[in-house]
Amino acid sequence: MKVVIIGRGRLATNLEQALLKAGHQVTSVNSRTLEGLPPVADVFVVAVADAALTDVLRAATKGRHDQLFVHTAGSMPMDVFRGLTSRYGVFYPMQTFSKERLVDFNDISLFLEANSDASMERMKMLAATLSPHVFELDSEGRRHLHLAAVFACNFVNHCYALSAEVLKARELPFSVMLPLVDETARKVHELAPAEAQTGPAVRGDHNVMAMQADMLADSPGVRHIYEVLSTDIQRLADQSPTSND
Repeated sequence: MKVVIIGRGRLATNLEQALLKAGHQVTSVNSRTLEGLPPVADVFVVAVADAALTDVLRAATKGRHDQLFVHTAGSMPMDVFRGLTSRYGVFYPMQTFSKERLVDFNDISLFLEANSDASMERMKMLAATLSPHVFELDSEGRRHLHLAAVFACNFVNHCYALSAEVLKARELPFSVMLPLVDETARKVHELAPAEAQTGPAVRGDHNVMAMQADMLADSPGVRHIYEVLSTDIQRLADQSPTSND
């Protein structure tokens, strides 16, 4: 297919390489200028920041009202296209992306939504060339999916950053945590996350929790995160039929 990608960020970079690898003809366009934007394509993919999406769509769809446009945002509804083009949808790859590390789309779940059966059929044809994991999901379902991803990815990565700060204060590299990080990730392939939980909070070890909270006295914001997470770990543990060490 002839695919136009509008945007050159992390997702756009990864998607372009995956499409080229799958044998598609790809044109990449800077979303700020739209310079060189073709008049027609099989699919126009708008991969830009949520805050810029509406303005980019207004500019990109001018004179292309019969073309198929899709956006890639997890938290933005499909209706942002309404009134701008007659054929549109959402092509959401649920993954964390970086320019420095290309991901294998074969392992990614793609969530699609379209305003018509014809649009969905073309999107499925494209998606099937990238991944065997293709699902239809409406905007409300995708909003909840994106929220779950924020917890599973963004918040977890922030906890890595907090861990790195604690280690840095004692001149220890974050690499000492990698075996622990890897084993934690492996466990949830086999166990429900609540069942895989370990640590002082799930044990109800209040002496350790109080001591560790006091160690964060100079960082009240981080201390608050520690206390909120510990309390919520205990909440889930109280709801679980089993307990962990």
